[in-house]
Amino acid sequence: MKKLSSNSEKKKKVMANNENILVERFCRGDGAAFHELVERYKKKTYHICYDILGNHPDAEDASQEVFIKMFRALRSFRQDAKMSSWLFQITVNTCIDSMRRGSSKLTKITDNLEEDKTRDLLVGGKVSLTDPGRKAEAALMQVQISQALTKISPKERAVFVMRHYNNLKMKEIAEILHVSVGTVKSLLFRAIKKLRKELSPYFGKSVLEVNHE
Repeated sequence: MKKLSSNSEKKKKVMANNENILVERFCRGDGAAFHELVERYKKKTYHICYDILGNHPDAEDASQEVFIKMFRALRSFRQDAKMSSWLFQITVNTCIDSMRRGSSKLTKITDNLEEDKTRDLLVGGKVSLTDPGRKAEAALMQVQISQALTKISPKERAVFVMRHYNNLKMKEIAEILHVSVGTVKSLLFRAIKKLRKELSPYFGKSVLEVNHE
């Protein structure tokens, strides 16, 4: 395990060094270096935008806006920082701004409902999907969750998505939003509380059985 961890750390350092070289090249006027960074992060950036905004057109627009902001700010990037965290921060804030402008409606429906972490969070335990009736019930549940997510504030939705769609730690989310870990926990608690309230008329008291561990 230690050897695997050591190899992983080495790969991260090599990647960080390569990215720093690309930033230095960009600062010297090498446009190709910026395109290499975009290619490296465009898929991840799009997926984050889609997770938060919930539809393809808004996710594409937000992704383009993210890289415009990245281009303008890259010369001020601190090379002791993590590029991925820095770009994640730009991405999440861009999505929050987009939601505040009212341009997005969350319509995301996860393809693999059996592995849907959001559904597992809101309704205790996994549901067997071998029965067609249960599959239809699970699909309806996901539609209701998607609709419920449109009812919470942009920051609450962003925190919820970062935590339960992207598995970020509380500390990472706090750093991205420039708030305390306590604030992140409060936003997440409010998001879950509102989602349970929205979903309880459809799924009864079982939707309130949430594991906070």
